[in-house]
Amino acid sequence: MELTLTAAQARLAALGAQGLAKGRPAGVTAGSVRRVLAQLHLLQIDSVNVLSRSHYLPLFSRLGPYDTAIADRLAGQAPRRMVEYWAHEASYVRPELFADLRSVQRRVWMTAHSMPAEVRDALSGEIMSLLAGGPPLTAREIAERTGGSSGKPAANWGWNWNASKRVLEDLFASGLLSSAGRTPQFERLYAPTSAVHPAGEAALEPSDPEEAVLRLTELAARAHGVSTVRCMADYFRLLQRDTAAAVETLVKRGTLKPVRVPGFRAPAYLHAEAVIPRRSSARALLSPFDSLVFERKRLETLFDFRYRLEIYTPQVARRYGYYVLPFLLGDGFAARVDLKADRANKALLVQAAHREEGAPARTAVELAAELRMMADWLGLDDVIVKPSGDLAGALKLAVCRE
Repeated sequence: MELTLTAAQARLAALGAQGLAKGRPAGVTAGSVRRVLAQLHLLQIDSVNVLSRSHYLPLFSRLGPYDTAIADRLAGQAPRRMVEYWAHEASYVRPELFADLRSVQRRVWMTAHSMPAEVRDALSGEIMSLLAGGPPLTAREIAERTGGSSGKPAANWGWNWNASKRVLEDLFASGLLSSAGRTPQFERLYAPTSAVHPAGEAALEPSDPEEAVLRLTELAARAHGVSTVRCMADYFRLLQRDTAAAVETLVKRGTLKPVRVPGFRAPAYLHAEAVIPRRSSARALLSPFDSLVFERKRLETLFDFRYRLEIYTPQVARRYGYYVLPFLLGDGFAARVDLKADRANKALLVQAAHREEGAPARTAVELAAELRMMADWLGLDDVIVKPSGDLAGALKLAVCRE
């Protein structure tokens, strides 16, 4: 029989699956970071650094203050416990997911397909030979070594830097090249995947695409707790028709259970191993790229929270700000704040603070404590609240009392 979840149960299932319902641990180790990655399966990467690199923030939301060098080591030193690849978007993923993601990869940011085939193939071979015989290199360094910054056409084709960058992205999307780490400027250091992945050459062995979709769909469902086909497909950017077929199989196996959830128009499913916590003690600022907020329609249905990233919205048209983090308190969203790290003046700037309808009376106090914790973690001495938004006044007072 189809199960029925209350709206509160569905929210708690989602928070439990994302590791946000429980309190933070007393101490954070490399094992703590690995456990979060094992639960989320991925950490989305983004170049925006107005506050912190995006992949650091989901770990802070779940673990509290931790040494970001732990994450850097897991991604940049052998044996790597995180490798870069395309997942929801560009992401750090568990190494064991690489082959499955590679088998379903259909996207690439830049493509070399428009280049003449002989030029593309020659440049690909040159880049692979260059990296096979030396240390990992950035795109800029590779361009310099292949004529890309000399002003001379590379392989008699005039695109130079663009040519090498496009070929690099194709080689990365194909899985032949990977990232050995990042520079302090966050440039990717390219290296052959066999030299980076802990499985070595075996990492390049292909997965069966149908089985890969089945495994990835099951992991997406596990990470959601309760979800629809659309949600599960979105987590790893799978095709919805393939995901729907995988869901049918998982339902037959008993891995997924059909459930009724208030507000869900599409059929919903609960992972058989999902745990619905009795309550949520969450207090967390979430990155705009946190996996809990990936699927905006699901977020609005479950939490009655409409969230949009306004980075690419003209400033005059922004409603909440440039880099706005939702504030999760208990089992709901209580506020949202536009944050910026003013590193020169060692201050965390709250550019704007807005309260959500029905937010608890203690919202300003709890948010002030979270902002102070974040500032300390970022190595900032002060929290400055600017007078923008209906929560700004109360939040400024609460920050002053911290």
